[in-house]
Amino acid sequence: MSSDNFFNKRKIKATKALQRESANRQEYEKVLIVCEGSKTEPLYFKELIDHYEIHTANVKVSGDCNSDPMSVVSHGLKLYENEANSLSGAFDKVYFVFDRDTHSNYQKALAKIKKEKPAKTFIAITSVPCFEYWLLLHFKYTAAPYMPTGNKSPADNVLSELKKELPNYVKAKKGVFNSLKNKLEDAKKHAQNALNESKRNGCDNPSTLVHELVEYLQKIKEEKPSLDEFH
Repeated sequence: MSSDNFFNKRKIKATKALQRESANRQEYEKVLIVCEGSKTEPLYFKELIDHYEIHTANVKVSGDCNSDPMSVVSHGLKLYENEANSLSGAFDKVYFVFDRDTHSNYQKALAKIKKEKPAKTFIAITSVPCFEYWLLLHFKYTAAPYMPTGNKSPADNVLSELKKELPNYVKAKKGVFNSLKNKLEDAKKHAQNALNESKRNGCDNPSTLVHELVEYLQKIKEEKPSLDEFH
């Protein structure tokens, strides 16, 4: 088989796959969620999507990047560009899920997301100090700042507190969403209260925006394309 025939067959196969995906896509927004690699977050959101029966042709979750914020942002922007140049078309929204923790490029990542176009497409979903703070809010409300102690980072201290409530928890653990879903509304309420308090205090430690993404995904099927999108 000539190299031309080989690449033509690959192109035809890829085109057919995109056509099948487009046929399966439902009439609500097409979304990308980019998370830190090898952690709980990708598994958590995949389980949430499955629970709410959101079509995977509409919402994709990627954790194929490193753990620092700029890696998450760079990876998400690359996936967005690739999709925009494909037959299936660009994502309507891209959510970047990452922690502050001790990352030196956290603010740089936020600034990068803020200036990306089109406006309101790229959204940072941050947790300070870490995603485990969101999980902890399923059990209780706490707004006390997390500081380093000894050789433990703020994130390590959140993890220690979470393990008091969820002893078997480890990072990249499967089944976390499913085990906590009955407490989800409590977590959303606690997260919003903590966010309000952080704004009043002028300090984002602790805080999380995960509840905003969860709320969006819970309601995504209610979001219909506007008539303007068809003109």
